[in-house]
Amino acid sequence: MANAGRFLTTHVGSLPREDDLIEIMFAKEDGLPLDLAAVDARIAEAVQFVVDRQAEAGLDIINDGEQSKPSYATYIKDRLDGFGGTGNSFAFQDIEDYPSTKDRVFSDPGRKHRKTPACNAPITVKDMTAVDRDAASLNAALAKHTGKQAFMSAASPGVTALFFRNDYYDSDEDYVFALAEGLRHEYEAIAAQGIILQVDCPDLAMGRHTQFRELDLSGFRDKMALNIEALNRATANIPPEQLRMHMCWGNYPGPHHCDVPFRDIIDLVWRARPHAIQFEAANPRHAHEFTMFEEIKLPEGKVLIPGVIECQSNYIEHPELIAQRIARYAHLVGRDNVMAGADCGFSIHVGSGSVDRSVVWAKMAALAEGAKIASAQFWP
Repeated sequence: MANAGRFLTTHVGSLPREDDLIEIMFAKEDGLPLDLAAVDARIAEAVQFVVDRQAEAGLDIINDGEQSKPSYATYIKDRLDGFGGTGNSFAFQDIEDYPSTKDRVFSDPGRKHRKTPACNAPITVKDMTAVDRDAASLNAALAKHTGKQAFMSAASPGVTALFFRNDYYDSDEDYVFALAEGLRHEYEAIAAQGIILQVDCPDLAMGRHTQFRELDLSGFRDKMALNIEALNRATANIPPEQLRMHMCWGNYPGPHHCDVPFRDIIDLVWRARPHAIQFEAANPRHAHEFTMFEEIKLPEGKVLIPGVIECQSNYIEHPELIAQRIARYAHLVGRDNVMAGADCGFSIHVGSGSVDRSVVWAKMAALAEGAKIASAQFWP
């Protein structure tokens, strides 16, 4: 993942699905009968489409757009056994203060079809082949795009515990470590295909104002440290250079005034094994936080992937602004320690997302163009 004389570009993971695939995925989540071979063929076609669009936009490290998954986290119920309890829900502390905003957030059609049964039995691997199919589909789609790298996202133990309530294990620690062992197969299967593994960890920031909103900062940091330890156990057999992690404060159109400051948790983030850290850095709540790196030094071996485009706005960022955002970090932590990314995924649940599909690809192209402008400044 060396920068090779320029700023590399990537994104977080989920990309919009076409309308017919959305209906297929809704039907699958709702338990309706489907021709599974036809579903797999349609997913492979969708993966090829999004891989081609990413390559055309000029991105360097690209993925399958999570086209096979109902969401970035809830797909886990289909791959691990142990989830047969009642549905789970949790509150977002920030939108509780604004009821009309809460109504809009929860009217999202993607949320209506989301299934999050509680854990009510031991966690074991249920489907050993789904991740292999995903990896094969991505590698096949990428074959005609020489010079591109592949990444694939997977839910972290901590965010899985956030979505799927624990009604079985005696403690949070027992549960999250059981999830870590169950998810190890998924992680290692991705890495074995030569694909960069991205572990999605919104629990490390969003968890503060959702699952752990009743705790003080110290209590949340204890839970955060536990989730990081579980992540490290689950990825122990994968080199840090093949790992990256995404942390965010929640990709939903809320006020976010309850978000924990990045400065208050960054020291724990460094403990995680992945060498590259993706985080929100473009949206109005977190764009200012680059200044903390004037004081906080980047540990040896770590790379930052700040979001330089938003995923909740149909504005197409100007490439010059993107270049400025990249430069802020490059000046503070060194040009070789920065890549350019997006704040979060564009369709974290099937059918959700605030950005028009065609605008997504224009934003990706602007991201690539902005990285070129910044690269010319730092590698004249």
